[in-house]
Amino acid sequence: MAKIGDFSFPRDGYDAVIFDCDGTLVDSMSVHFDAWCQALALHGAAGVFKEDVFHAMGGRPTQDIVVELNSEYDLKLDPESVAIAKREAFLKRLDEVTLIDEVAEFARSLRGRMPLGVATGGSRRVVEKTLCRLGVSDWFDEVVTSEDVAEGKPAPDVFLECAKRLDVPPGKCLALEDAQPGILAATRAGMQVVVVPAPLVGAGSS
Repeated sequence: MAKIGDFSFPRDGYDAVIFDCDGTLVDSMSVHFDAWCQALALHGAAGVFKEDVFHAMGGRPTQDIVVELNSEYDLKLDPESVAIAKREAFLKRLDEVTLIDEVAEFARSLRGRMPLGVATGGSRRVVEKTLCRLGVSDWFDEVVTSEDVAEGKPAPDVFLECAKRLDVPPGKCLALEDAQPGILAATRAGMQVVVVPAPLVGAGSS
């Protein structure tokens, strides 16, 4: 096991590494939750999205979460409108987002040694702006978002698509994830999964 800080990563047994973004590579969770709160309040649904539920849904596409909130609370929120409001609220606070040092150092150590990818439930605009803001967009050979596949996490689609683009069999990929939907997605894709523990990311994931 390669050890960085107090967290260990497997040293071998894979030919590519695929990272979840929010909550795994990037400490953005508190900003995402605040953006959710602002977006829902703007649409008359303040307080319906509790923080523990937010963490439990980590990695799922925004519009999918809105659909579930509608069902759970008998709401009639427009998923696309809420998603746009949430995205804009997040982007206004992008300067508060930071890398998770241990995971970023692991990624940095692999640059040029093997293919690296990002498989995320986020939108392409937000993810690309996040990676660019943090100066790491050129670390990754491929970035696959929820917009690139038929089904978001916990379906395996984003991980399978990322492996395909990296030209590495899923069974030869190591996936790093922090939230249950993403862990399930990577497992369903047949990948070796490393669960990034919550202490590394502070407030969980989205």
